[in-house]
Amino acid sequence: MKIALLGYGKMGKAIETIALDRGHEIILKVSSASESFTLQNCDVAIDFSLPTSAVANISKCLEAGVPVISGTTGWLDDYDKMVSLCDTKQGTFLYASNFSLGVNIFFELNKTLAKLMAKLPEYNVSVEEIHHTQKLDAPSGTAITLANGIIDETNYEKWTLDTPNQNEIGIFAKRIENVPGTHDVNYDSEVDSIQIKHTAHSRQGFALGAVIAAEYVHDKIGVFTMKDVLNIS
Repeated sequence: MKIALLGYGKMGKAIETIALDRGHEIILKVSSASESFTLQNCDVAIDFSLPTSAVANISKCLEAGVPVISGTTGWLDDYDKMVSLCDTKQGTFLYASNFSLGVNIFFELNKTLAKLMAKLPEYNVSVEEIHHTQKLDAPSGTAITLANGIIDETNYEKWTLDTPNQNEIGIFAKRIENVPGTHDVNYDSEVDSIQIKHTAHSRQGFALGAVIAAEYVHDKIGVFTMKDVLNIS
């Protein structure tokens, strides 16, 4: 495939290395939001840009008929608009809060555990996420996905970064140097605690998942998720 990288920071460079190793070609690298670019001859675009650039990047790809996958977080108020544009243009779009294959399995474990814990109101749930200090948004998209997965299976109504009220899930976001990403889901009661945890050791897992997702969508039409890529029903 001929790939456009929209965002050429640490993640973009990690994706480039893996894409080249898998026999693909990088024909466009966009480093800054102010940089103009065209998508001529691109088979697929991978967007790991900034929250302020993601909507414009995704829109440009869909308008140009270029399949696009996005791992940029912090812009999801406009997600439905991008889905609508994709449908209108009969394009191809995949967004994931986290492209790590392990994290997407973790999402499924989280929902299964939440379904079991919904019957045990004596347990209070919280989510903790730790990332490197360069991460601009908080909480992480992954933490939001985890919280929403719990909400879907329980009586919790919303998540919050503040002290949680009843029926709210507290998310605790920490920023520490050189941490690729750690996520904990904790259920605490007076008698014991249950915890599931995912720890990323490097960006390579995210980058590999992004390239695999690009390979999956480049010849398809529609809106997809990592559940499609991993064939998770």
